[in-house]
Amino acid sequence: MPRGPVGLLCGAMLGLLSCAVHGPEAPAPGAAAPAALAAADPALDFVRRELTTRPTGLSDPELDALAEAIVTEARLQRLDPELVMAVMFVESRYHAFAMSPVGAMGLMQILPSTGEELAQRLGVPWHGTRTLFDPTLNVRLGVAYLRQLQAQFGSLEVALAAYNWGPGHIGRRLRLGDDLPTEYPRLVREAHAAQDAGRRS
Repeated sequence: MPRGPVGLLCGAMLGLLSCAVHGPEAPAPGAAAPAALAAADPALDFVRRELTTRPTGLSDPELDALAEAIVTEARLQRLDPELVMAVMFVESRYHAFAMSPVGAMGLMQILPSTGEELAQRLGVPWHGTRTLFDPTLNVRLGVAYLRQLQAQFGSLEVALAAYNWGPGHIGRRLRLGDDLPTEYPRLVREAHAAQDAGRRS
């Protein structure tokens, strides 16, 4: 979560995540989105099924729009949609209106200050904090932020730690040679592995 540590909502191998990103460069802001998703897209089917198992606070049409946004934004940022779902599960248990004790909001638990900065960079209209309770915009911002952190640190594992603790904190630890937090990346790996196992069963 793009904020300081708070109580987490909750071992798969690190290799489960190492293949989730396909190259170090993130798309340029404003890059064209992928073509419309096919009705029989397996990734879209998986995401829809996952979302319907949880109390998201969304209507069925909103769930459909959210599922499409997750897959589209993940592919645009060259991330695995299942990885995005794992982060979202750890962050909010897929609840669109979740709020943390430190003020992080929505599905991917984004702080308003971070959200506003991301929105400006991505050309997303910013209507104050309520923007982060728009599920599709929250996903767009959160996925772009995770990809930005992966590009910044060159490692998905470090990017996950930075998503939770903040890039400034992780950057200082790296400069000082201190150990990095491992619990949040572990929770995401475990959620990712559980989803993968469920999909294969």
